[in-house]
Amino acid sequence: MQLEIRPDPAEVGRARRWARSRLAGSGIAADEPLAETLILLVSELVTNAVVHTGCPAVLRLSLPGVDREGVEESATVRLEVADASDRAPVPRCVGTDATGGRGLALVDGLADRWGWSPEGAGKRIWCELDRCAEPRQGAAVAYGGGLASFEGLAFEAV
Repeated sequence: MQLEIRPDPAEVGRARRWARSRLAGSGIAADEPLAETLILLVSELVTNAVVHTGCPAVLRLSLPGVDREGVEESATVRLEVADASDRAPVPRCVGTDATGGRGLALVDGLADRWGWSPEGAGKRIWCELDRCAEPRQGAAVAYGGGLASFEGLAFEAV
């Protein structure tokens, strides 16, 4: 399933709402740690696409499926954001007073795997979460540790 994103900061909230509705439809509860983490990752990757590229993007979400016999086919959730910019994503080192620049570090800390690849004239950034995995060390924002666990981080949850 996918959602087309315009290069407008308001699209970040729309992307979160869209992802929440897809999660609910797949049986992943809104208060499940996986859902909370995924929504934060949607925010980060869509924000990066909107703010840093100025190009339209496509958000894709692959959720665990269930086969005809009721057996879960995959326990991995995959999130992808494809955009038309050929600029590679670059993690940045920022000072404690900076109000941005920590998005990819957050993705790295929360996702079980992530990466990027060229796609046509642009690129695709992806991350995966394993539904049955134990919470990662350092992933306190998504698993109840609060913002203090990521010193200097601030984000708006809408």
